[in-house]
Amino acid sequence: MSKVRLGIVGLGNIGKFHTGYLLEGKISRCELAAVSDAYAPSLEAFKAKGIPTFDKCEDMIRSGKIDAIVVATPHFLHTTIGIDALQNGLHTMIEKPISAQKADAERLFAVAKEHPKQVFAGMFQMRVEPRYIKLRDLIAKELGKLVRVNWIITDWFRTEAYYASGGWRATWKGEGGGVLLNQCLHQLDMLQWLCGMPSKVRGFCQLGQFHDIEVEDSVTCYLEWGNGATGVFISSTGEAPGTNRFELIGTRGKVVLENNKLSFTRNDADMIEFSKTSKSGFAKPEVWNIDIPFDTVGNAHAVLMQNFVDAILDDTPLLAPGYDGMGSVELANVLLYSSLINQTVDLPMDSKAWETKLNELIANSKHEKKVVQTQTEDFTKSFRK
Repeated sequence: MSKVRLGIVGLGNIGKFHTGYLLEGKISRCELAAVSDAYAPSLEAFKAKGIPTFDKCEDMIRSGKIDAIVVATPHFLHTTIGIDALQNGLHTMIEKPISAQKADAERLFAVAKEHPKQVFAGMFQMRVEPRYIKLRDLIAKELGKLVRVNWIITDWFRTEAYYASGGWRATWKGEGGGVLLNQCLHQLDMLQWLCGMPSKVRGFCQLGQFHDIEVEDSVTCYLEWGNGATGVFISSTGEAPGTNRFELIGTRGKVVLENNKLSFTRNDADMIEFSKTSKSGFAKPEVWNIDIPFDTVGNAHAVLMQNFVDAILDDTPLLAPGYDGMGSVELANVLLYSSLINQTVDLPMDSKAWETKLNELIANSKHEKKVVQTQTEDFTKSFRK
């Protein structure tokens, strides 16, 4: 194979975004060979370009026209389409979340392991952002033992029109959760990629606090790691103007990422060792204030897509293997589950317990979703780094 024939299923906001840079030739050795969507009008523009279209994804998967697929559908279809693609010999990349719930991710992973020759990737593009790569290096080499983590990510403001733009949005049946599973998946991925998975959590989630929806749109969560480090994760889609501040404290200082600026206040001594040896009750380690420069990636999604193609053609290691998608899904699930049962939950979580609870929420839902036509907007304005 000298070129990857790529198919995309799901032509909503993110699916169309992927087709855009593919059609512009931004990904080398790759062509957009087919698209699929159940909504017929979404296919018309691609038919006009001579690109094969399918109203049923299973037909595209079996068409012989594609070597690989990108799954960009509503959440609950990620697992079933991913499994079907893998079982039919396709290299598979899945948009976030890797599955709507941990139990489904486990099913998907079991099938992926049965097909080791096929590349299985996730679209977790923040892993290629230089700010997080530098932050990961600081944590590993300069910050000392991690003590506390605070992330306030509340600049996801969404209007009622946003939630009314799709019948699946912000419903237990269609999405499986709210701000945690939808908006915050990449931040939760970063949290566990940088700090590791916590050992226990306690979520406090408000359902429909700011919007006419049945899922969570405001959350305040406590996290605790095995080494004693603690953290708070706060998010909302109803707060304006909102904040995006990520703060990590270690024994050798504090690092803050906010307003596209990475600042490191570095202790000249480990604070625990300083405390043990100082003769003064009010002394503090001297500090250096350092601004850490970083570049930006023009299209991080395209970087991961190129990596996916290179992995297929050259066996290049994946930057975001599909299996790595479990961490963010588990965090999104367990923080909400903890709130709903009003208890602290140890990790790893019992995937069956959340699946049972989610099925109850779906079965007992009485929320009537109103769907209205919304104006076309630049979806990329919703991206956060």
